[in-house]
Amino acid sequence: MREVFQQELREVQERLVEIATLVEKSIENATRAFNESNVSLAEAVIADDNKIDELTVSLDELAINILARQQPVARDLRIVVSALRISASLERMGDMSEHIAQLARYRFPEKVVPKSLRSTFAEMGRLDVEVAKKLTRLLETEDVRIAEEIRNDDDRIDELHLSVFDKVLGESWKGGAEDTVDSTLASRYHERFADHAVSIAKKVQYLATGDWQVSYTAP
Repeated sequence: MREVFQQELREVQERLVEIATLVEKSIENATRAFNESNVSLAEAVIADDNKIDELTVSLDELAINILARQQPVARDLRIVVSALRISASLERMGDMSEHIAQLARYRFPEKVVPKSLRSTFAEMGRLDVEVAKKLTRLLETEDVRIAEEIRNDDDRIDELHLSVFDKVLGESWKGGAEDTVDSTLASRYHERFADHAVSIAKKVQYLATGDWQVSYTAP
């Protein structure tokens, strides 16, 4: 029975990595669709979000079943409970990708944001993709150093997010109401995507160390 239990715990981790990999692909395609005004890619992201949702539900059912049957304790309990919370954040990250893709589809064939903000959003998108890749590696390895890298990337995304608000609220802003709304929403979606990654990173850090406060700083 113990061997079956350990196999189930391994399956939980494998499913988390599988979902994270799909989220990574989703944000990569969503940011490309957004920056390139690629409607076919945007529609693919929107359609594929159902797969992320389905896998999340399936993982939650597995985790709840393990709790009911095995009554895990200590680290084993942390693994199962953390998986339930992490899957919820991954599902929300998929939603953020979908929202970014929806903006691209709505504004096609036009670009979503004015020219003055396109380089900012290109950088935010690049960082979100990096965060997603690092998150997949973190779930595979539980290397807390990667968690620190994700937090650093999130800090940079937060700075860019604030710069978008400064731009659209500034006196030199020439965009109309539609540009203002789209830019604000898009920035928020990019920023929230990274926030959910940080939330997951903290949970993996706790899972690996048993401590919410541990922080690794490279020499």
